Amino acid sequence: MRSKECIAMLLAGGKGNRLGALTNKLAKPAVFFGGKYRIIDFTLSNCTNSGIDTVGVLTQYQPLALNSYIGAGKPWDLEREDGGVTLLPPYVKQNGGNWYSGTADSIFQNIDFIEQYNPKYVLVISGDHIYKMNYELMLNYHIQKNADVTVASIRVDWKEANRFGIIHTNNEEKIISFSEKPKNPSSNLASMGIYIFNWNVLKQNLISDANDNNSTHDFGKDIIPKMLGNEYVLYAYSFESYWKDVGTVNSLWETHMDLLKENSRLNLNDKKWKVYSRNLNQPPHYISSKATVRNSLVNEGCTVFGEVENSILSYGVYVEEGSKIRDSVIMPNVKIGKYADINRSIVGEGAVIHDHSVVGDQKEITLIGHREIVS
Repeated sequence: MRSKECIAMLLAGGKGNRLGALTNKLAKPAVFFGGKYRIIDFTLSNCTNSGIDTVGVLTQYQPLALNSYIGAGKPWDLEREDGGVTLLPPYVKQNGGNWYSGTADSIFQNIDFIEQYNPKYVLVISGDHIYKMNYELMLNYHIQKNADVTVASIRVDWKEANRFGIIHTNNEEKIISFSEKPKNPSSNLASMGIYIFNWNVLKQNLISDANDNNSTHDFGKDIIPKMLGNEYVLYAYSFESYWKDVGTVNSLWETHMDLLKENSRLNLNDKKWKVYSRNLNQPPHYISSKATVRNSLVNEGCTVFGEVENSILSYGVYVEEGSKIRDSVIMPNVKIGKYADINRSIVGEGAVIHDHSVVGDQKEITLIGHREIVS
């Protein structure tokens, strides 16, 4: 096996409890996004566009749909004999070991996979964020700083800062303190959950962490704070483009609405930085002469007789006459009957909304689950 300068380990085993009914039978990275994508498409496309051709995808919770979707990695140009994409579910080994017990443990259990490529650097990334990022620029920064670890960071809204690992740096961007999801954050510089490690340093710390019975085996809670305490060199890499953690119903809805904004920072039609996906062959969408579609994204295979405003319709959606859809996200193969009213909602794949049903209000985002029937 040819040595690689840098390989990526993509964490995709999250249960996604905060997305409720959307992830009852689906891993969070496999949730649909933008009408024709899945969330994991963004991270895989980042790898392809950044020149990283070896990606280990660590799966665990409800992996069937995700594994089937990724396959051999062809849509992302990761179908290769030398490297490419490899699915890495947990397995029982002769000397013990079972389900991944944390983000760090998932990498620890796959040390042998990493070792076969003899990398200098390991990029650890998550499969449940929406963003476009050049990892090569981050790697160059890491090398320039002569860092042991580089953590991608971004300024977040103060109201959401307690959801993230919070970083403090000095004037040279060297990390001087790190706190995972503090109740009262003293900074809004957040970790994006994207790390570049020198592999020899990461391997040593993974082995040490695995032998620590008091550890939760998590990068943010354990590995990063311990490395700071042991005086390793950690730097923050500032990212200023669009990035969204879509781990909650509200954030998933907000990110979709961002797509519809004029001059949106999230451009999915950028030919210089394509977001690849496993596209299904769908017939052209059909919009009746009686239908009204305003400021919306209607994907292939949709049939619309009703009124759609500021909404995203995925492939295979059917909207009967008289129905109104406003400020909503409709996932694939949803059937909406006559004179239904859908407002500020996310409607899961395969759901059926019967005639005259009312879904959603102006207070909170309403979630209709996978194949749920509303009558």
